[in-house]
Amino acid sequence: MLTTTLSFANLHNHGELFANMLRARRELFIVHNKWDLPEALGMEYDQYDTPASRWVVVHDDQGRVMAGNRLTPTTAKCGIYSYMIRDAQRGLLDTIPASLLTDQAPVADHIWESSRLFVAHDVPSSIRRRVHAQLIAQLGDTVRSLGATHCLTLLAATWPRWADRVGVKMKAMGPVMEIDAIDNQVVEMDFSLTKH
Repeated sequence: MLTTTLSFANLHNHGELFANMLRARRELFIVHNKWDLPEALGMEYDQYDTPASRWVVVHDDQGRVMAGNRLTPTTAKCGIYSYMIRDAQRGLLDTIPASLLTDQAPVADHIWESSRLFVAHDVPSSIRRRVHAQLIAQLGDTVRSLGATHCLTLLAATWPRWADRVGVKMKAMGPVMEIDAIDNQVVEMDFSLTKH
């Protein structure tokens, strides 16, 4: 099992991995979950897949994607968009309630957003926990390498059951809310005390 952090600066070093990650996102979010999201060439994407972002990918040596995640700085700006959680709060995204945060969405160098976090639905249950832990560990390493310590993420509200297993301190930043028949919640992940 390999883990790679992709950026627009290093995509060329990793062959089809970025495209495979977008294909895996399409397979899970559009085909399996039946979410209404943009797609082209068999890949899912949105307005936050820009050079400002990074993508953490868990994969095998053949480039088969098992899990992934997108990281976007909370300081990002592109036209009217910044990052997904903030834009939802600002009423720019009609699929996510504007009331997702208790306080104002942060804009700070030490906080990045983690979005599109997934483990592929066909990953065997025998290794799912390990794949998920590998993804979160690399996410922390990547965040710290970017000079940040915290991530905001919109997760299934079941996160308290597995937060301790991946060794990351987490706290709720908003109410539990139903999105696409799933209870979700914005959570802050604190990577400041996790191992490098």
